[in-house]
Amino acid sequence: MRNFVFHNPTKIIFGNDSTNKVGKETKNYGKKVLLITGQGSIKKIGLYDKVVDLLKKEELEIYELSGVKPNPRVDLVREGIKIVRENKIDILLAVGGGSVIDTAKAIAAGLTYEGDVWDLFTKRIPIKPTIPIGVVLTLAATGSEMNGNAVISNMDTQEKLAISSPYLYPKFSILDPQNTVSVPLNHTLYGIVDILSHVFEQYFDRTEDAILQDRFAEAIMRTVIETAPKLAQNPEDLESRAIILWCGTNALNGIIGVGKEQDWASHAIEHAISALYDIPHGLGLAIVFPHWMKYVIDVIPNKFANFARNVWGIQGEDDFEVGLKGIDKLIDFYESLGIPTNLSRIGINNERLEEMAEKATKFGPIGNVKKLNKEDVYKILEMCL
Repeated sequence: MRNFVFHNPTKIIFGNDSTNKVGKETKNYGKKVLLITGQGSIKKIGLYDKVVDLLKKEELEIYELSGVKPNPRVDLVREGIKIVRENKIDILLAVGGGSVIDTAKAIAAGLTYEGDVWDLFTKRIPIKPTIPIGVVLTLAATGSEMNGNAVISNMDTQEKLAISSPYLYPKFSILDPQNTVSVPLNHTLYGIVDILSHVFEQYFDRTEDAILQDRFAEAIMRTVIETAPKLAQNPEDLESRAIILWCGTNALNGIIGVGKEQDWASHAIEHAISALYDIPHGLGLAIVFPHWMKYVIDVIPNKFANFARNVWGIQGEDDFEVGLKGIDKLIDFYESLGIPTNLSRIGINNERLEEMAEKATKFGPIGNVKKLNKEDVYKILEMCL
């Protein structure tokens, strides 16, 4: 296990009716708030009106930026930066899922940079201290509510890139399971894939003796796998919603990845796919991850065997064979939820595989289990077909 420093400054407010605290929490950081939202779903469920009323009750001055889409766009980030600068906003309040939160983070990052915000993504420019971010979460998926990461798409360049900074951690995140009940089932299930994929990226690596982190990771995986079918059968099951919500936060708040090498190649490959085809992130990960697993299993067969034995309960002595059965079990699990695990099933053929491989490896080889160059990524994408 590697040396590490762990610090997560985000305050989590969890539970039914915790949304009622948004006004007082936001007020702690100033008078002027930019309310950042998606494409209208929170208005349909009454959450928008509730949040606005709670902010007004604290006599906060509300400005708005709406229309955030899945795979959030840099164009809207630029618009948000302009609003914040012109109105001297004190705090950003993201009410939505990961795309809304990431938009808020990108706005915050761009505020302290004089050039175009996209430079922060392409040139790896360090992010400076910036204004606070608050969150009211509506989707269990990205874990963005408790980390400093953001992923933004540029439709002009057909790129989907990430930034990360300790200055982008939300000051507070409100996790009210009731706010997730209205999420459509397909997006709920894609979120579940996203949660598992975050765990996979940290679990499958070559780090020795990170036993506690791996057991944390296996616990999250088992909990998600046990709970997902219940949620698929009854999307209004509030207890299952709460369990998945908390799993999503813990999957990417840093605790299961400390002291570990980690991998993150599959995310880079998925970003290249969704940059070109604008598919849901979780759907792309359901397709990429099992095939990445089969491509690299020979490097760490013992870790894949642990996955099969400790998560799926598969028995056997040969690590490689047991590990393969674990991967097949994952594919069966996704398929049982109605989630495709091949590109051809969602209308993507081999026409742009090379372009995807180039985008995934734009900054050099990716991953750590096995360093993947453009040719490796191309082979994985072929397997995904």
